[in-house]
Amino acid sequence: MAQGSSSRSVAIVSKPAKPELADILPQLLEWFDQHHYGVLIDRETAAYTNNREIVDRDQIGLRKPDYAIVLGGDGTLLSAARAVAKAGVPILGVNLGMLGFLTEVPLAELYPALEAIHANRFSLDHRALVYCQLLREGKSIATYDALNDAIVNKVSIARLASLDLYIDEMFVSNYKADGMIIATPTGSTAYSVAAGGPILMPSVEAFVVTPVSPHSLTHRPLVVRDSSEIVVVVNTEHEPAFLSIDGQVGMDLRDRDRIVCRKSEYTVKLLRISKTFFDVLRTKLKWGQR
Repeated sequence: MAQGSSSRSVAIVSKPAKPELADILPQLLEWFDQHHYGVLIDRETAAYTNNREIVDRDQIGLRKPDYAIVLGGDGTLLSAARAVAKAGVPILGVNLGMLGFLTEVPLAELYPALEAIHANRFSLDHRALVYCQLLREGKSIATYDALNDAIVNKVSIARLASLDLYIDEMFVSNYKADGMIIATPTGSTAYSVAAGGPILMPSVEAFVVTPVSPHSLTHRPLVVRDSSEIVVVVNTEHEPAFLSIDGQVGMDLRDRDRIVCRKSEYTVKLLRISKTFFDVLRTKLKWGQR
């Protein structure tokens, strides 16, 4: 964090169409003013306040705030993470959604969390990203960094996708399935776990490759080291398929497109105050509760 309070700054990123922000933001902005922070807000936040500097979300990283506070759910944090990861800006996730594995600070604990951060009583949780490159006829068409997952999905309801999987240039298998998920440890608690994949601790240096509803009882999720190169080759013929990044961005796929995935050179920094990963799992998944 910046050493002098007068030089500190924060960015506020909000989930669109959250009417409770009209009540939350005035008090939050007052707290930052009292503690002498410069404040940047994204355009979603601007709908609920005025007289603040507005910055497009994808430009926040260029302004290098001390940290970004995300008001919303995990989807809002995923969007913010892709915007600020390359700049190394830490993120505090405040849960205004439902489940919230990443936005783990409940609204009732917001101000104690802010006081702890202001006093430098926090830790940084570094989360791996998966870098994905879409190759078409040998040319790079698009590149993405995902905090949760990259997913190849079929589009047609009646058809299965046909996907060839390679790990470190070794052929693994052809999968007839609804899709394929390449998940980070962070993303192991998202779509992958719903599709039957394992939960990984965030510190585990691995990725999970999870087929979605495979047309074979013997196809199971694979855990591979994160130094591996994972390649999915799409055999669409005339059936459409789609590449989805964190469930938010992506593009249509063509026959013989190759999705090449490996560990990104960037990480996402999450601000942690006191809770452990297992505290979050017990709370969110209701482990041990009757």
